[in-house]
Amino acid sequence: MFRKDYFKFILALALIVIGGSVIFAQTAPVSGKVELQKADGTKVPVQGALVEVYRVDIKSTMPSDKTDKKGNFSFAGLPLGATFVLSVSAPGAKPGYLPNVKPGSPNSDKLLVTLQEGDGKRWTEQEIRDALSGASTASGGQQTAELTEEQKKAKAEYDKQVAEVTAKNKDIENKNTIITAALKAGNDAFNAKNYDLAIDKYTEGINADPAYAGSAPVLLNNKGVALKIRGIDEYNRGVKSTDAAEKAALTAKAKQDLLDSQAAFASSWKILKNAPAGEIQNQATADKGKYDALVGLTEVYRLIAATKAGTPNAAEAKEAFDAYVAVEPDAAKKAKVQITYGDIMREAGDSAAAIEAYRSVLTTTPDNPDALAGLGLSLFNAGVVANDKAQMQEGLNYMNKFIEVAPETHPLKSSVKDAVDYLKTQEKLAPQKVTPKKKG
Repeated sequence: MFRKDYFKFILALALIVIGGSVIFAQTAPVSGKVELQKADGTKVPVQGALVEVYRVDIKSTMPSDKTDKKGNFSFAGLPLGATFVLSVSAPGAKPGYLPNVKPGSPNSDKLLVTLQEGDGKRWTEQEIRDALSGASTASGGQQTAELTEEQKKAKAEYDKQVAEVTAKNKDIENKNTIITAALKAGNDAFNAKNYDLAIDKYTEGINADPAYAGSAPVLLNNKGVALKIRGIDEYNRGVKSTDAAEKAALTAKAKQDLLDSQAAFASSWKILKNAPAGEIQNQATADKGKYDALVGLTEVYRLIAATKAGTPNAAEAKEAFDAYVAVEPDAAKKAKVQITYGDIMREAGDSAAAIEAYRSVLTTTPDNPDALAGLGLSLFNAGVVANDKAQMQEGLNYMNKFIEVAPETHPLKSSVKDAVDYLKTQEKLAPQKVTPKKKG
């Protein structure tokens, strides 16, 4: 649900920086050159210098190497993520060491160790570790190798990138803490039917990372459900209230909750629909989130129309209903939601959209009374507005069939009978048998 992979990101960054030669390995090469700076300032490569490797993040000693005639040394692979010190000694030179060597970091394969002329002493491992910890100056003097300007720039850039990644990881950790706590508190409040607190907590979690597909849709869907339930409760209490002021206030609050619920479900769906592949950690969970968002969204559209909380945007509503129909495997639920969309469009006065929705249902269930009534009334309305007798006739045909198959208790029975009577008496039309076309 949340961002669990932020530590992987810093490892990925380190691998990218080194140039890609060992991207899938657990080790990285470390190599470089040892040179001797003479009293006159000239520098020459040192052959036969002993380069010893000590790990400092944990106490461990790695195999050593000697420089070739050009002063080069090389270690085929040292563990990624570890930190080492290179102890360098050579005849005729003071011993030196190079601290903070990190395999895979910029230029870790182009290290340069510059020694000064001296007695050829070799430091022991303990002397090196003491020198690093500041416990001793190590007899013979402490001589650390200097980075070249190119290495300094590369190191500065690397350190900057690590700092950015570390800051980003910390930000993600903080967000995850907020989201996890908010989701739990919201769910606890929801289960206790304290919808006010649940909505506040879900909002708190959403605001922590409002566009992240791994968490925001879950919180948005939960918020949408809580808003819907609170809105229905407010609306029902408003309907029952005998106090005019209370009725108006509750109704207004209910309508706003339903509109906010619609917005929450719509945001959840759009985030998942447009989510980058990297944010989808579990496809089944993401698909469930989309389905829940579309179920909630289409249901709230119905409630908004029923309570007259607002007039849906026809294009947005159609997109949501079409998306739900595309993912709903249950044929009965699919037909029901298509009828709901048709009813919403019919109530909004969009007869063309309503007609298309009802016809779609009748291609699979030609005797569906809800679709017959909705299609007949929509054709009737469109025909009257356009003074189109053919549409009126078709509407009459479907409404007459509805009267034949629908029970007397159907809520549209009276409206359909009135429309049929009008068409028969005023328009002088007679019902004709209808045979809706079936799919396939």
